[in-house]
Amino acid sequence: MKKKILLVCNAFYPENSPRSFRATELAKEFARKGHQVTVITHQRTGLETFCQQIGITFKSLGNLTWAEPKVKGTGLTRLFWRIIVRLSALLFEYPKIQLMFLVKKALKNEQDYDALISIAYPYPIHWGVASVWSNKIAKVWIADCGDPFMGQENDSFKPLFYFGWVEKWFCRKVDYLTVPTEKSIGGYYTEFYPKIKVIPQGFRFEDVQLYEGEKDSSKLVFGYAGMLIPGRRDPSEFLDYINNLEFGKPFEFHVYTTTPQFVKPFIKNSRIILKELVPREKLLFELSKMNFVVNFENVGNTQTPSKLIDYLIIDKPVLSIKYGDLKIETINEFFEENYSKKMILPDKNIYRIENVATKFLALIR
Repeated sequence: MKKKILLVCNAFYPENSPRSFRATELAKEFARKGHQVTVITHQRTGLETFCQQIGITFKSLGNLTWAEPKVKGTGLTRLFWRIIVRLSALLFEYPKIQLMFLVKKALKNEQDYDALISIAYPYPIHWGVASVWSNKIAKVWIADCGDPFMGQENDSFKPLFYFGWVEKWFCRKVDYLTVPTEKSIGGYYTEFYPKIKVIPQGFRFEDVQLYEGEKDSSKLVFGYAGMLIPGRRDPSEFLDYINNLEFGKPFEFHVYTTTPQFVKPFIKNSRIILKELVPREKLLFELSKMNFVVNFENVGNTQTPSKLIDYLIIDKPVLSIKYGDLKIETINEFFEENYSKKMILPDKNIYRIENVATKFLALIR
């Protein structure tokens, strides 16, 4: 039976981020299954054409206009602005809090949907829905969460205590909370566990083109794609080790990241190569040329890097690195192309978008 589905999100095509992939792939698959899909998000170049091509309706969320404080100057001036930037986010979730008001305004005249699916990050997307939520808008509200908010483990600072009241406020209103893994559940308040459903990230595997040629046997090439976090998803020990490693043939570590500042101090020769960010399809093609890929582990269990799904799709051995516990023997074995200690990943069929969309549809009464 055809459903009328409303998606509300901050990130969408053509943005290159895990949350954009989540929203975009869901919208495409719902439309492929014959459902009536409306997406409320920011206007972006090429977005309206894209929506017309896949058969979904686009409505503008409006633009983020609140000025974002930036670190500037030197010495004490720079320190002052660093404090301002950090406190703005910690105390008020500024400037992302503007999304709450944009969502509230965008939903003012929306009604009669079978389901509303709000997709965070950022969490003010959910807060905006909660501020106007009623069953007149939709029969079911599903709040899709990537990483936890109050229960996150990999930022330098925890959200302040009063945001816990905000989280409980929106969680009481929602019908379902969807999270990507079983381990993610621990990042939420126990009173809401009955509302939580595990629905992994989803992709259409047929859209991924992989390299099928011969590898260059004269050198070893491996790579990483994703954000880096000092003291957590921290590459420093690994980069220092491979810079000083004596190995029989040349090797290259290709790093695609939005946080190049944590890699640049280690670039001393041709071994570590910072790459420009590329669209996901091209990234997977480039990674599929390599001998293996690297994962820098998060702290705790509630946040699972979405890059592991990409690694699973390209079917490459994964060398997992834990900051503070560098396994030298395992690294050396990977360099010798012995992958017996590779990271064990789940069955990739659970990430097929067809299966993921079906799980969402099962929640719609």
